[in-house]
Parts: sequence; structure tokens; C-alpha cells
Amino acid sequence: MALSVARRLAVVGAAALAAFALLVGLGCWQLQRLAWKTELVARIERRMAEPPRPAPGEAEWPTLDIDALAYAPVRVEGVFDHAREARVYVALGEPRGAIGGPGYFILTPLMQDDGSAILVNRGFAPEGRQDPATRPDGQTPGRVTVSGLLRGPEDRNAFTPADEPAKRLFFARDPGPIAAGLGLARAAPFTIDADATPNPGGLPQGGETRISFPNRHLEYALTWFGLAAALLGVFGVYAFGLLRDARRRA
Repeated sequence: MALSVARRLAVVGAAALAAFALLVGLGCWQLQRLAWKTELVARIERRMAEPPRPAPGEAEWPTLDIDALAYAPVRVEGVFDHAREARVYVALGEPRGAIGGPGYFILTPLMQDDGSAILVNRGFAPEGRQDPATRPDGQTPGRVTVSGLLRGPEDRNAFTPADEPAKRLFFARDPGPIAAGLGLARAAPFTIDADATPNPGGLPQGGETRISFPNRHLEYALTWFGLAAALLGVFGVYAFGLLRDARRRA
């Protein structure tokens, strides 16, 4: 009987030890992710405080490390092609400007002297003002200089609706599909979020870059460590009960 109890304790104990090691490992991994995310946020904040640099030219695009330039202040010159304006649906909560709620980011190709294009997120237009005819003053003519933040493609998920390129309506700020929908053969693999310099007429409302880095890694780490501690408690109760019953039978 004692041997049977010992075997049961050994088998259950080995399984519990393996599960405990896994849970602790997951907790440590989340702490590593926490350190990485904290450093990432600090690095982005330092980058955003830098003076604007010229935006990368077409020759740099094939080998461009967009992650290394994400949120970097840049400036670029060109002429807006307002005839190929695109909209990206957004529900703008906590706007930096006066207007928020459901609406659209207005992305307009800024044509370069060499014929290439950079999609500029000129800012937010609320629902009902997405049609350029409702904000004609904001269709800036002629050569312009744009300053803003360089952005990589926005991620999609299972809940992201399908784009409607025929309507120039998109649901992710992804320069590849948007450029294809607008018929731009030579478009940058990044977008530029224009700064808060007011546009004539007030729309689009610039400076609405959404900087979001979800950071729940500490919460996740504590959850894994808590589960590991709970597993030890459960195994302790199980072992105590098993040994107590064995003594009674003896």
C-alpha cells in the first residue's frame, strides 16, 4: 500500500512539477516582455522628440526598416493629388482636436517630383464631412511641405471589415492595399501622419496620431505566477490527504 501511495505521489508530483515549471516560465517570459515593452515606449518617446528629418526617398524603400523609423518626425514636399483621396474608417475617442467620434482619416497621395507618391494621413473628418465637397477649403492646392510622424502599416485582425477600394473606403491604415486601390504603382511602404498644423477650413483635423502600446504584461505575469502558486497549494492538499488516508489504513 505504501508503495502504491509513493507511486501515486511520484506520478502526480512529476506532472505538477512540470506544470509548475511551465507556469513559472510563462510568468518570467511575460516579465521579459514587460521590460521590452517599457523600453520600446521609452524609445518611441525619445524618437518623437527628435527634430523632423527628410522622409525616406524611393531609392530607400525596398530595404527600409520601418520599425526602426516608426513615429519618427519627418517632412516631405510635394503636391497633393486630391482626386485620389482615400478614407480610413475610425472611431476617434479622446481627440486631440475639437472634433471626435465616428469618422474617417483622410489619406491623400503626396506626389513627388520623381512621380512617386507618399500617402499622407492629413487628419480626421467626422461622419458627414468625408466628402471633399463638404470641406473644399481643405483641398490645399499647389506645392506643400508636410511635417508629421512616419507610420508603418496598421495591423488587421479577424474583425477588420473588408476594404471597399471602389469607394476608396478602407478599414486599416495599410499603404499597400490603399495604394493599389488608388492605382498608385510607386507608393511608399509607409504613411505620414500630418501634424496639428491647421488646414484651411479646419478639416481634416491633423495631429490625431493614435499612439497605443497595450502593456498588460505585468498583469499576465502575476496571473501565471498566481496559477503556479495555486498549483502548489492543490498538490500540497492532495499529498496531505493521500498520506493521511494511508496512515489511517495502516
